Amino acid sequence: MAVPKRKTSKSKRNMRRSHNSIGDVNIIIDKESGEPRISHRIDISTGVYKGRQILKKKSKSTN
Repeated sequence: MAVPKRKTSKSKRNMRRSHNSIGDVNIIIDKESGEPRISHRIDISTGVYKGRQILKKKSKSTN
């Protein structure tokens, strides 16, 4: 079994973990609806992605 000969310092440990941070979310303003959304995702308010209607809007029905 491999056992380290010396204790890993805080600096070396943190250098190793430097790429594990959470990245920024790319939020854009939609051209059609004007609402913020994540790029390369469907606009939930309109259901449109890349100029095509993907989701249908639900109509409010009274029961």
